[in-house]
Amino acid sequence: MSGNGTTPGDDPLQTAVWRLRSRGCWADAAALLLPDTPAAALQRASLLVERCLYTERDWEEAEDALRTAEALAHTDDERGAAACERGYLAYASTLLAVRDRADEARAALGRAAALIPPGAPQRALLDFRRGLLAENLTSAPQAARAAYRRAHAGATAHANPLLLSFTWRHLAGLALRDGELAEARHGFTESLRIREELGYLVGTAPALVSLADTETEPEASRLREEARRLFRLLGGVPTWLARQLAPLPPAATA
Repeated sequence: MSGNGTTPGDDPLQTAVWRLRSRGCWADAAALLLPDTPAAALQRASLLVERCLYTERDWEEAEDALRTAEALAHTDDERGAAACERGYLAYASTLLAVRDRADEARAALGRAAALIPPGAPQRALLDFRRGLLAENLTSAPQAARAAYRRAHAGATAHANPLLLSFTWRHLAGLALRDGELAEARHGFTESLRIREELGYLVGTAPALVSLADTETEPEASRLREEARRLFRLLGGVPTWLARQLAPLPPAATA
């Protein structure tokens, strides 16, 4: 992944942006980018949209950044990428019960699909986000699995390890739902491995919790405790993980 600081020749700006992003410092990362070109404006918007999903706040700033990116987009690829971010922001708003924007999410991702051709590097991310809609807003796990598999293949073909960590994670989640414990454990393990290798700290605690759901004691408790440590270290993000990390109530006694 460009900008993760692990590949010789990385752009120093992108490396700095990645290091801040991976630690949940989205505002600081966005501040390094001047939104004076379509690519920079889109990257800045994507950082602020991601912050919304992880923190459940600052929606207006993301909207403003996204409008700037949409205004600067001129080619089909640029318009498609901006539409993909628009759909993701609307998805996040709906998923986190801020405001129901499910129709907007579907329309924006559909528009992106019409603009981004199959096989293009951006298509894998679009396929993944369409899978999220199918799984979490439409309750269509089969459609979600097909979309995640297309995204997985695209991320592999275009050497996008961060996206691979997400496709592994969500395919594993569907496997766990179907009772395929070994397949789920393998997928969650791969997702965690990639995130640790990339130094994607803000995504490591959720990966630890997911893997814990497939393990027996004492390993499950060890993984959850490590997730709690990271969660506290990063200032309580992602916010929605707090519900999964809450201690279980004591067993009732007669």
